[in-house]
Parts: sequence; structure tokens; C-alpha cells
Amino acid sequence: MPEPTKKADETEVEKAPPPEQTKPQEDGTAPGKEQSKPQEDGTAPGKEEKESEMIANPPSDETTSETTSSSEDEDDASVTDGGKSGDRKDSVWSAGEGVQEEAEKQDNSQKSVLFVEKPKGGSISVGQNITFIAKVEAQDLLRKPTVKWFKGKWMDLASKVGKHLQLKETFERQTKIYTFEMQIIKAKENYAGNYRCEVTYKDKVDSCSFDLEVHETSSTPSIDIRSAFKRSGEGQDDAGELDFSGLLKRREVKQEPEEPDIDVWDLLKNANPNDYEKIAFQYGITDLRGMLKRLKRTRREEKKSAAFAKILDPAYQVDKGGRVRFVVELADPTVELKWYKNGQEIRPSGKYIFEHKGNERILFINNCMLTDDARYHVTAGDEKCSTELFVREPPVLVTKGLEDTNAYIGDKIELSVEVSEDDANVKWFKNGVELALEGKSRYKVKVEGKKHTLIIEEATKADRATYSVMTTGGQSAAKLNVDLRPLKILHPLEDQTVRLGKELSLKCEISENVEGKWYKNGQLLQPSDRIKMHHKGRIHRLIINSSLVDDDGEYMFVPDAYNVNIPCKVHIIDPPKVHLDGLGEGNTVTVVAGTKLRLEIPISGEPAPKIMWSKGDKWLMDSASRIRAENYPDSSCLVIDSAERDDSGVYRIMLKNEAGEDTAHINIKVVDIPDPPDAPNVVDVGEDWCVMNWEPPAYDGGSPILGYYIERKKKQSSRWMRLNFDLIKETTFEPKKMIEGVAYEVRVFAVNAIGTSKPSMPSKSFVPLAVTSPPTCLGVDSVTDTTVTMKWRPPDQIGAAGLDGYVIEYCFEGSPQAPTTEGMGDSGGGSEKINSEEADGGQTQTEEKTPKPSEEWIVANPELTDKTKFTITGLPTGAKIFVRVRAVNAAGASDPRLHPQPILVKEVIEPPKIRLPRHLKQTYIRRVGEAVNLVIPFQGRPRAKVSWKKNGAHIDKSQINIRNSENDTIIFIRKAERIHSGKYDMKVKVENLVDKASIEIQIVDRPGPPQSVTIADVWGENVALEWKPPKDDGNANITGYTIQKADKKSMEWFTVIEHYHRTSATITELVIGNEYYFRVFSENMCGLSEDATRTTESAVIAKDGKVYKNPVYEDFNFNEPPLFTQPLANTYAVAGYNATLNCSVRGNPKPKITWMKNKIIIMNDPRYRMFSSQGVCTLEIRKPNPYDGGTYTCRAVNSLGEAEVDCKLEVKGGVSFFRLLMQGVPPHIIDSYLKEIQASNPEGKK
Repeated sequence: MPEPTKKADETEVEKAPPPEQTKPQEDGTAPGKEQSKPQEDGTAPGKEEKESEMIANPPSDETTSETTSSSEDEDDASVTDGGKSGDRKDSVWSAGEGVQEEAEKQDNSQKSVLFVEKPKGGSISVGQNITFIAKVEAQDLLRKPTVKWFKGKWMDLASKVGKHLQLKETFERQTKIYTFEMQIIKAKENYAGNYRCEVTYKDKVDSCSFDLEVHETSSTPSIDIRSAFKRSGEGQDDAGELDFSGLLKRREVKQEPEEPDIDVWDLLKNANPNDYEKIAFQYGITDLRGMLKRLKRTRREEKKSAAFAKILDPAYQVDKGGRVRFVVELADPTVELKWYKNGQEIRPSGKYIFEHKGNERILFINNCMLTDDARYHVTAGDEKCSTELFVREPPVLVTKGLEDTNAYIGDKIELSVEVSEDDANVKWFKNGVELALEGKSRYKVKVEGKKHTLIIEEATKADRATYSVMTTGGQSAAKLNVDLRPLKILHPLEDQTVRLGKELSLKCEISENVEGKWYKNGQLLQPSDRIKMHHKGRIHRLIINSSLVDDDGEYMFVPDAYNVNIPCKVHIIDPPKVHLDGLGEGNTVTVVAGTKLRLEIPISGEPAPKIMWSKGDKWLMDSASRIRAENYPDSSCLVIDSAERDDSGVYRIMLKNEAGEDTAHINIKVVDIPDPPDAPNVVDVGEDWCVMNWEPPAYDGGSPILGYYIERKKKQSSRWMRLNFDLIKETTFEPKKMIEGVAYEVRVFAVNAIGTSKPSMPSKSFVPLAVTSPPTCLGVDSVTDTTVTMKWRPPDQIGAAGLDGYVIEYCFEGSPQAPTTEGMGDSGGGSEKINSEEADGGQTQTEEKTPKPSEEWIVANPELTDKTKFTITGLPTGAKIFVRVRAVNAAGASDPRLHPQPILVKEVIEPPKIRLPRHLKQTYIRRVGEAVNLVIPFQGRPRAKVSWKKNGAHIDKSQINIRNSENDTIIFIRKAERIHSGKYDMKVKVENLVDKASIEIQIVDRPGPPQSVTIADVWGENVALEWKPPKDDGNANITGYTIQKADKKSMEWFTVIEHYHRTSATITELVIGNEYYFRVFSENMCGLSEDATRTTESAVIAKDGKVYKNPVYEDFNFNEPPLFTQPLANTYAVAGYNATLNCSVRGNPKPKITWMKNKIIIMNDPRYRMFSSQGVCTLEIRKPNPYDGGTYTCRAVNSLGEAEVDCKLEVKGGVSFFRLLMQGVPPHIIDSYLKEIQASNPEGKK
């Protein structure tokens, strides 16, 4: 039976708004719950429309009935129980035949969420006090919960606190319980009714309803709905209270004649808006705002309802099976009218009848059912009006209730009940839980008119319960008791003895046709291909095909639902037999030495046979020995703990029982891992490798050796690392990727089919080492009449063994062991080989014939030297010697590095040559206080003499420090002063040969201030200043001036112009009426002068000055075509050494620079690098060779033109040129010397 709708119960009056605006929400909360707080005008939100409706439609004499009130919980309970909610006071239903019934109030107890103690209802007399208490536990609450007290559903009592109502709350810290109290003082009759306490915490809400009864002392006057909205008179005890509770009290009201009602609604409709407040005050209307909203909506609807003279009422109510009449009146009877139910058009039928009476259009709905409870609307043209129809179902009564029933399991049970209506909705319950009667339910319901029968097929014990039936108007319950029928055993099971493999059949017969279960030795049997279970009527059979030994035991049949079992015993007999099918060929079992052998031999025989094991003539009887037998009903295990080689042999097993005996032989073979090999030998060691070998192990463990594993570790470490993951068949191996200089050890594992042997003893420790590469860049440093000084560079590759030192050896030219090299001498071929090797840092070694070691090579240093320079002494003058050098480390001596040419033991005079650095060819500038440290290299032999002069006079060594060495001279000034500026002349002298050079040193400082700054003119907002350059320019050119101004009032200086180059300036944009002073700073490369020169007079900017017109200057044109300010210079370069070409150019716009060789543009060639910075253009040629010689051109191009400069580059190379250049011979002398050789040797030129 569908639940009675709440729409009908809570529709207030005939003029009420549509039900979707007034019916309560589904969760049972009052409409507008979130807006339930009192507003500023003192009325409760969410009730404005209801109050306005009640005011506009006062109750009629025919519809006045008992007023009931209930909480939200009571409304829900009444719906759940199928009861009808009582109609509210003065509810009017147009054209419906609904009957008003008073709903019985029932408690709907729910599990409390927050309440610990709920307030309980009470009864007092008029004038007494009462207190209601609610408690909330705060154990799991982070803050205080929110508690509200309501009267009825929506009246918040927080706004009513005063003389007759007090609200109080306390908190007990020990018990952590909040206590909320509501005290009613000097209660009045209208205080009676239903109250509600609601507690809220975050998303949890808990509510509790309770009643207050106030005993009356006198008769109660009739109730007027409008009086519920009136406030009590001012100055009385109950002033400020809404007397709405009169509508909620549960008591009968006597009908009394009423005065003629004044329709306030019509008054408001026809009144001037300025009189609204006066009318509300006169008739006690408190919810004026709601009335005005309703009035505004009604007027808006009246404007929209142009097609209807009279629209449908908001709601209609009718009993089930009754008839309802919908009437609308059209303003234009010719308009087409259509009726709709839930959006579907209604067609005329026996149920729906249409009538026309003048302008009235009537729809009759006959025999209303619950399906007719819907929303209806009618359209006339483009307009429509709608209403709600509520169909109320009459209660269904139980005329004949259920009866207690007893039955047996398996019986068909029928429980019948009769109700007052045919085909009524009846709900069945089992132990208070509603039965699911749909789908595959065991429960079926048969309906025959007013009789409803619940049918239970094949009842079980689970059906024993209390069954109840419930209708909308009553209920009935009865108990159903389901028991078992007594069971009798007609034919029990019999004990049987069966031979193995035969069929086993068990049979029993009982008095009831029930299912049962078969058990063997207490274990439930399941049917399978071999085990068959049959049940036919009262006979049960168990058939086991091809019986096994496992089938021996106690069998039992247990009928379902009975505590009875039928037992029997089954005995299986079989002769003994040993099953060796899984041992393989020859019944051989292989076991690894050291492991435990547990050989399980399946046996059969019933009864269980006696088992005996033996090896040779010895029986295995001791169950605690290392070799023993363990016997089980279906198998026997031969156990060998920690098998040894001697355990190999033939073992015999013998079985014997009353049915016979059986014997079998088993061959046990014990295999083991091989013995470890002997310690390996390391026969050779390299830079990161070694070569090792070893001998195979003496015992292979009874299985062939499959290979070997090799491990290594650092001597200081305990962590071994596997070197091969694939077995090595050979007995030699070459470990690689070792760290040079670290001590290692290696060991070997032998592997056979059983496993890996223990590791061998580690080898003797060894260190991978490698000799260094030969020394590089061996050359002659100096030669005297008895000594030769050689110098070289360290080897390119030294290795982890380090470098202990060098051994220098020499031999005389012409000795049997003197080296012979083709082309040795001054030929160009040998020179190119050695030069190329030295240019590449020794990375590329040329082929040369190194002499074999012999006694002819003399060791020049008996002890190793760690320096890269050594002097061979005691040589005869005029002799020629060959020199070679070896690098020595812990791995031995490296290959020798041989000087390619014989060296003449005779001192050679080298003319002096000063190598003045490029940055000293220009003026060397330093600031005062900075240090000056200049290193100037030179050459010349024997030891050159160096002298210095400053401005033609000898240098005062107390102020300037001079330090000289064989190859350079240093001039050092710790703290430069301006007096140190000047020209310094350097002279290097070797015997009668002299070389000179000059250096310009300029020590600069900040300049002094300008002289005499004057105000030349003042006009308008401008001031013209003039000044003279400073007397002291700081030994540097003045680069500009900085001008500042200051207002005479504040004398704060502000910079006006910076980096100004002229000695006169015009200051503009000065403030008229102010008086200014000016000062000027001088500036050079060191910065601004420490002081500034200020004007002696001030400049007054007059308010009425003459207008100064700034002169017009034409912009200076800085554009110019490219112009090389420093051309290229012809250059000599040495093969293998980088060479650079430099020039400088200017031009605006910035010119594009292009480099060419022999008039061919150089592009994307990695051997050339081009730079351009601040107009200086550089071409770098990386390691040139003779083919890089030629004419190089630098071209500069911009939009105004182009310019070119060129030079010639000659690349010199060969042994002779390099040797002469290293000895200090100037390049131009070397060049002329080589040309003479080529001219005298035309064949060599070819």
C-alpha cells in the first residue's frame, strides 16, 4: 500500500500557493529550515506565506475542527504506521469529499546521535513552573554544539526569552557533558503543546520532541486563526509573545457564534499602499511583509490570467473511489481549452468527463484511484493554470487475524488473514522484518478477494518465527512452530570385508524421505567418478568402484536435520608390494654428498606389511643411526643423514604380511663437488691486466669438471668479485680492468654437475704496473766547453706506479754503438719529424733507429734525478755526443728518448735579444698606490749583463727594485707614486753585443678641482656657467666634468650634468623664484676630483625674466667609411706553433670584417679563428705548416665604402730552424742562412 501523501495534510487554505511551494521537505524538516532564525521584523522565515494565507482566508463554521500538533518525528511515524495525518485547523478543500480524521500520535524512537539525556514531557497547572533538561556528551566534540528550542515545528523560542521563558546552558569539565535547560515560568494555558529540542554539530543533527500539558481552570474561548498572528497587548505580562500555540494545543474547541469576518485580504487588495500599515495595525496583522509578497504575486498572476475569469483552486482532495470536479471560467468562451495530467493531455472517456456551462469548463474524474494523485493543469491559448489532486485511501481493517500453527519440516504451510477490502495492500513480516515476496522468494502470497494467504513450500527449521500482517488500519500476528518428524531405522548398515579393487556397496533404509550425508572416519564424503551416492525414497546407497586401501575404515550415514547416525565398518585386504616405478633405469638413486637423502618407497598391502631394510649382510635396525629406515602405512623411507662417499651401494627392502611378501633392490650412488684447485700462479702483469694459470683439482667429485670460476679482490679488501659468469674450460685466464698500482689476489673454483668446489688458496699478491712513456721534448738548454745541459718534459703517460726519476745517458759520435739515423744532420726531413713530435706534446712518435744498449752508453747520473734538467760534466772540448733520457718507476725504465742530432761540446755565443711583452710596447699606466711588477724576458749567452736607466739617469734602487736572472729581469715598485712616471731604458750586453729597449710608465691620480667657476649669464630659467681646467690633471688627460646645483634654502646638492667635456655649460629648467649655487668636479680616468669649485655668487631666477631661445645645433655626422688605423705586418711563424695577425679599423656604421688567404675568403675552417673587439681584428692560425704561408687580406665593408690591408706570412720549420731559434738566433738571420744553404745545394731544393 503506498504511503499517504503529506501534500494533503499540510495544504493550508483554499487560496494557498501550489503544493510544491508549501509541502514539507522529504527529510522531515520544516520548509526554509536554513532560514529558521528570526529576522529583524520578528517573524519566523519560511512561514510568511502560510500566515498570509490564513489571514486572507479565515475559517468557516463548517470546517472548524479539533486542532492537533505534532513534531516532525510524529508526522513521519504516522505515515510509517499507515495512519492518516490529521487535517490542520481550518484546512479548506474545494469540491472534494474528503473526511477529516484525527491522526493518532505515535512515538518514533530513533537511536540518538548526540543526546545523552533527552527532555521529557510534563504536565503542570496554570501559573506553575517547569524545567526541561537536555544533555549532550562532548567527549568527541571539538567545540560547543548548537542547541535550539522550538515550539511546534518552526517557532524558535530563542527570541521569546523574557519573563516567562529562560534558557540556560552549563558545562561539567569532569564528565565533559553540556547541560541545556529551558525553564517556563508561570505557565499559561496557551503554553501547552508540542515542543522540540534540536542539537547540531557540524554535519550531525539530533532532534527530540516532547509535550507540555497545562491544565485549564476555565472554558477555552473559540480559536481565531488571525488571533495567532496578533501580539499580546502592551504592558501585560505576556507582552512580546506570539500567541500561536493556541493552534497547536490538543483539545476540543466548542463552536461559538462568531462575529462577521472582515476579509483583510480584500481590504489590502483595494486599499491605498499608504494605508497598508494602518490596516495591519488595526486588525493585528504581524506578518505584513508576507501579506504584501502574496498580494504582489496575486496581482502579477491577475495580470497574466487574461484568458481565465476564474482559475483552478491550488489543491483538491478526494477519497479513493470518490469523484472530483475541476472548474475554470473563461473570459473568452471561444478559446480552445485542454486538460493535462502530469504533462500528458487528457482525452474524454468514462473516467474523464468534460462539461460546458456557459463560460465554465468542468472536468469530472470518476472512481479516483491512487494513480490519479497527480498535478493537473489546463491551458487556454498561451495561458495555463494548475492544481494538485490528493487521493486519500481509506484504512484497511483486519477482520480475521492469523492463528498459531504447528507443522513438520517439509510440510506446506499456509497462513491466512481476512481484511475489510478486496485486493487491499497487505504487508507480511517475519520477526518484525518485512518479507520480500518478489523474485525467487520461498514465500508466496495468494489473494482471493478479502482473504490473503502466505504459502511456505517445504518448511524448514528456519521458518520457525513470529509472522505478522499489517494493513493501513490494523495488524495481526501468530507464531509458527516447525518441528521434525520422529525417525526410525528400518534397515541399518552392515560391516563388510572387501578385496582391494573390488566394488564396495553400503545400503540403509529409514522411515523418512530426507537427504543425508555419508562420512568416512568422521570426514564428509563427496561424490566423484569413483564414489557414487544414491537416494531413492527412504533408501540410501553408497557405491565405491575399485576399492582402495584408503577405503578401509568406519563409515556412517547421517540423515539431514536429525541427530541420528547409522555406522558400519569396512575392511580392505591386499598382499604387500613395493612400487619402484619412479626410480628410473636400474633403480639407481644419486645423492649429493653432505646432503640428506630421504628416499620414500611407496608400498601397498592390507593389513600393513612388516618392512625391513638391509645393505649387504647388515640389517638396518637402529632407528637412531645416521642410516635408518622410517616406516609408514603406505610407504617406507630410507634416510641417510649427511651422505658420504662410503654410503654408495645396493640396498634391499623386504615386505611381509599375512597375504605374502615382496622384495626389491635399490642402488644408491653418492656424488660430491670437486676438490678445490691448487693456488693459481700469476705469470705476467701489465698496466691493468695479468695472466694466471692453475692445475685441475685432484678429485672431480665423481662427475666431470665442467669449467672454472675466477674471482679477484684487492689485497686490503675482503670482498671477492666474480670475473666470469660463463664457465672457462681452459686452465688459464687473463683478468682485465684492474686498477694500476693496487695489490690484487686471485682464486679459482672448480665446477661439476653437482656444484661448485670450495675456493682455491689465493695467489700471491701482485700489483698491475706499467712503465711510463718516454720523456718528451728533449732539447739542449746550454753548452759550454766541458758541459752540456739538457732539458726535457715529463712523460705523457706516467701511470699509477708514479715516476721515481730519470736516467741520462750519452755516447760519443763515432763509437760502435752510436745511433745512426738516415738523413740526420741539418736536413729538413729529420727536423720536421722531431718538430712535429714536440708540437704534438709527444703524442705522435716518429720512427727512429734507437741504438741497442751496450757498454758504450755512459750513465751521466749514477743516482736518479727528479728534475727535468741535467748538466753533463767532464766532457772533452770539441767532441760530439748523443744524449738519451729514460723515465724510471717501480715497473722499470721506459723506452729512451734520444736527441736527434749530435751535440758539439763547445760554448756558442748567443747575441742578446730582449723579448719585450706586447703590453709594454705602449705606455704602461698604473694608479697611485698600486704595485708595479714587470717581467721582461731576454736571451743571450754566456750570461748577459742587464742595466736600467730612468730618463737617462741611473735608477735609485732605494725606490725601485730591480732583480735580474739568466733569462729575464724584473722591475718592481711596491707602492707607485707620480714621481715614478717616466721613460725606463733597458740594456742587455753579452761581450761586445748589445740590445736595448725602452718602457714608458705613467702613474696617474685623481685630478684637482677646476679653477674659478663663474656665472656668465642668467636669463629665464637658465644659467650659463664658465670655468677653467684644473691646475693638476692627475698626470692624465681630463675626460670630463660633473656639474651640481644647490638651492640656497636647503643647500642640498644635486647632479645636473655628468661627463661634460667643455669648460662652459648652460643649466636649464631651474625653478623661477629660487636662488642657486653651482659647483664643478674634474674627472679623469681615475675618477672625480676630491674637491669641487663652487661659484662665489648665487644665481637668482627672476620671475619676470626675458625669454631665452636655445640656439639650434645641427647633429654631428659620425658616419664614415672603413679606415684601417693599424695595418697588417709581414710575419714569420714557426710550424706547429699558433700564429696571429692583428690590425685595427674604424668606421660607422660598424664595418663587416672578412679575412682572405690569397684572395680567397676563409670560411668554416677550424684551423682559423677570427676575433673582433673594439675595432681590433685578429686572425689566429692554429699550428700552421709551410703550406699555410701566403698573402692574407683583411677587408672591412660598410654602407659608405670598403678598405683592405694585407700582409705576407711565412711558415718556417725543420730541425735546423728550430734548433737555431732555440739557441736565440734572430729569425731574419736564420732565414738568410737557410736561403744560402738552398742556393748552394740545388739538388736538395728539388
